[in-house]
Amino acid sequence: MILRRGRRKGGGAGDGAAGDPAGEDVGLALVGAGAPTPGSGIDPGNGGGAPPHFGEGPADVLLQRLELTVRRRLDGLLQGDHLGLVPGSGTEAGDSRTYHPGDDVRRMDWPVTARTQVPHVRETIADRELETWAVVDLSASLDFGTGLCDKRDLAIAGLAAVSHLTVRGGNRLGAVVTTGERVDRYPAQAGRLAADRLLRAVVATPRATSGRRGDLAAALETLRRPPRRRGLVVVVSDFLGDTDWERPLRGLGAQHELLGIEVVDPRELELPDVGLLTVVDPESGQTLEVPTGDPRFRARFAEGAAEQRRAIATGLRRAGAGHLQLRTDRDWLMDVVRFVADRRRAGSGGASR
Repeated sequence: MILRRGRRKGGGAGDGAAGDPAGEDVGLALVGAGAPTPGSGIDPGNGGGAPPHFGEGPADVLLQRLELTVRRRLDGLLQGDHLGLVPGSGTEAGDSRTYHPGDDVRRMDWPVTARTQVPHVRETIADRELETWAVVDLSASLDFGTGLCDKRDLAIAGLAAVSHLTVRGGNRLGAVVTTGERVDRYPAQAGRLAADRLLRAVVATPRATSGRRGDLAAALETLRRPPRRRGLVVVVSDFLGDTDWERPLRGLGAQHELLGIEVVDPRELELPDVGLLTVVDPESGQTLEVPTGDPRFRARFAEGAAEQRRAIATGLRRAGAGHLQLRTDRDWLMDVVRFVADRRRAGSGGASR
């Protein structure tokens, strides 16, 4: 086992890529027995929990490998004919039926109940032509990772999972990709081939240059006008920086089901004790000296990072969005499975918020 040096960023307090006082990056990663094979998407020590590293091989090959992994694990663990991310059996109103103990009271059909004097609930019709829009944040803060992968790779993997769970039965998938320098829009199209083309285009998106902040709020605004039919909007981001994304997200929530996929690295939650570090925020260029050897400083950093994550969760909840957190040091597919299974159970009687 050896130590490898690489770029690291502590995002919990707005910090950036970490390096030693001499200017050399000192992010540490363990390499040795049981380490993931670059670009394979397989981590022997974590049950295949790492997505491919898209900067280390042909995009088509890596995306095909990722698709096979997603299909095998999600289809194997989430049985059903319609693996939708929209909770419940659908959003279109159907017929009423008599209330049975265990039915969700949010589905009560009060007009029928008043006329018949017998409690009734309103059933729903499953959506078979769902339009899903993904807003993918690939700003400079995503070009970082100290776990099994970079956050950018995990964001693309999350988009691949959304594609697999929504593109079937005539459903359409579109995307808005933002880097802070550019906003690319891909129209919603049906079919697996169209989804594959979309994923390849997202992988090929140029990385943002250092010193340029992302603009998630502007990307969300592009989906508000012109208005569209009710569907699903998935936002994939680390949500770091300004919280101006909350207002346009709440506006989208008035018309669409919302899902926020938060991409997190463990170094954004707590700092290791590795002495004095020089850290640079890639989105602002700000440089700070960080005394990681001071336990009180590390405690303050962890407290500030936890508060930041609570604020993000609160903002998503106020917007009415579901919240799925993916971490670079965990099996991301199992997190997806647990989230979809919980939504499905909660959705038997209503939306999970």
